[in-house]
Order: sequence, then C-alpha cells, then structure tokens
Amino acid sequence: MAQYIWVQDPHSGGNKIPESIRLETIKRLERHAEANFAGRYTRLGVRFRGPLCYIDAFTEPLEPSDALLKSRDETREEFMTLFREMPHHLCRLRYFAPDRWSLAFFTYSNEKYEPACFKNGTFFGTPEEGFDIGSMYLA
Repeated sequence: MAQYIWVQDPHSGGNKIPESIRLETIKRLERHAEANFAGRYTRLGVRFRGPLCYIDAFTEPLEPSDALLKSRDETREEFMTLFREMPHHLCRLRYFAPDRWSLAFFTYSNEKYEPACFKNGTFFGTPEEGFDIGSMYLA
C-alpha cells in the first residue's frame, strides 16, 4: 500500500500579508536598498497582491542616440519620460511569516517569475535576502 507524505511547496500557497507587515516590509526593503545599492536605482516599486510581494526598481535611462529617436519618432523628452517609468522587475516574494518568505526571480528571457533558492541554499529567507538576489539587474 502506497504511503503519502505531506511536503510543503514554498512556491504555492502562503498567507495573506497583513497591512502592518506590508508597511514594515516596504521600510525594510527601502533601508536595505539605500544602504547597499544607492546610486543603482532612482526609486523602488513594492506592490502586494494576496500572499505575494513584487519588487521593482526604476532607473535613469541611458541617453538615446539621434538615430534611435528618429526610428522611434520621439523627442528626447518623450523617450526619457517613457523609460523612466518602465520598471525593472527584480523578484517576487511569497509570504509565510514575517521572516519566512519564498523567492521567485524574474527572468527576462521568458518574462515570468521562476522559483529560486536564497543564497543560504534554502527556499525560505527574508525580504532583504530576496532583494539581494533580484538586484543583479541593478548592476
């Protein structure tokens, strides 16, 4: 007779994030980003949906060439405004407890979030540790 073993999947389920945890998570991420990644982004975008926390970063775009502006039929100001408001998706965190989150890294090759491990080799960590993984896009 087959035996079934219950296994927790860190990339499904989770708990709805309470408002107090949402506010604390935003503060923690902003403090961590400012201390460790200052100058690599202009602002962070942190949004929540159910048990999920999405972390995006906004950066200053590179100066466009005249040929690029001509091919896009845009002015420099239009180009810069558009790309300043375009987020760089870093990662998605799934909430289980205040310091127990799972991580999904955004892959631009297929434009979706893929399950990932934290640097400690486990599937659970803190929001700051998740930001460190996603920050590779801020190089």
